[in-house]
Amino acid sequence: MPLDFDKLMSCRRETSQRYTARDTMLYALGVGAGIDADTPDKLRFVYEEKLDALPTMSVVLANPGFWLREPQFGIVWQKVLHAEQSLVMHTPLTVCGEVVSVLTVDAIYDKGTQVGALLYSCRQLWEKTSGNLLATMRQAVFLRGDGGAGGITTGSPKPHPMPEGRPADLSIKLPTRPEQALLYRLSGDYNPLHADPDVARLGGFSRPILHGLATYGIVGRALLSAVCGDRVARLRRLDARFSSAVYPGEDITTEIWREGSGRASFRARVTARDVVVINHGYAEFE
Repeated sequence: MPLDFDKLMSCRRETSQRYTARDTMLYALGVGAGIDADTPDKLRFVYEEKLDALPTMSVVLANPGFWLREPQFGIVWQKVLHAEQSLVMHTPLTVCGEVVSVLTVDAIYDKGTQVGALLYSCRQLWEKTSGNLLATMRQAVFLRGDGGAGGITTGSPKPHPMPEGRPADLSIKLPTRPEQALLYRLSGDYNPLHADPDVARLGGFSRPILHGLATYGIVGRALLSAVCGDRVARLRRLDARFSSAVYPGEDITTEIWREGSGRASFRARVTARDVVVINHGYAEFE
């Protein structure tokens, strides 16, 4: 069954979730926060005393899950990869509460049968009782097995330009655990690509890879530490383009270039393989 362009473009998913302080701590552990929790500022994300919610937890709250796997859309789900992620924080998350989100599909860019397609979606997150808008998230996924099924053929969004000719102003290396993907998936992303070796091989990988959004959360922690002093209210925006997979257990080094007041560019690489895994990153902060 080929990709159903019309069904995807008309897709609208509303999801709600009540979450607790335990969920907030579990997410933080899933993006590696507990590995270096040796100071009060680091412990604040994984311990109920003076607990803070990481801004990037927005991407898992009231998430519709791996909806691209549903058969009515006709997507070769084993070949889906997360390509880009954007997060704009309108107000800091509370450590517990009830939220609702709405997902819509913005565009599908057809790159041809030999390449695949890019699907762009938007998801907004609200606090359910007050109706306050908490976060706006935009996401692009690469449908490697679904090119030639329709969509826009040109004009896909351009990545944020990276600084040229100067070294990074800051560099932070953070570790991941061998079981990092198995821990992260407990926050709601149960794509078997990140757990099942057979599915990983079908996707072209030697073993299960880390979720793109887990890598995103780890890099978000690096930015939060480097330019926000670990104060969650200061991080306002985080855009990233995923360029290669991370295997659980690898270290991730985030390089940061200051771009004037309240702005920074960044990229991240797997230290041992010297492979860039996030590129064209852009952050805004107070």
